Amino acid sequence: MYRVCLPLLLLLIPTMATGHGQDAAQQTARQALQQGHYVPLENIVRDALQRHPGKLLEVELEDGVYEVEILRADGVVVELDYDARSGALLKTELDD
Repeated sequence: MYRVCLPLLLLLIPTMATGHGQDAAQQTARQALQQGHYVPLENIVRDALQRHPGKLLEVELEDGVYEVEILRADGVVVELDYDARSGALLKTELDD
């Protein structure tokens, strides 16, 4: 099982009504994706899992950066940071 933070979950569910129960950060994230300012999350997750196959643990969007955590088969947790606008990989960290 993996955890996707609420703003990202809302990006993945385009049929969900906007404005009801969402805070400003959620609305901003949804709007950025809809306007093409952010790369779709599915592209980011696909790239991260190709680089480090394993179990997707968590995805967050913070300050224009997608943070993806993956648990590899060898037990190492990998955190990959991607620029939300370009989809470029910014950083990779390994945590034993």
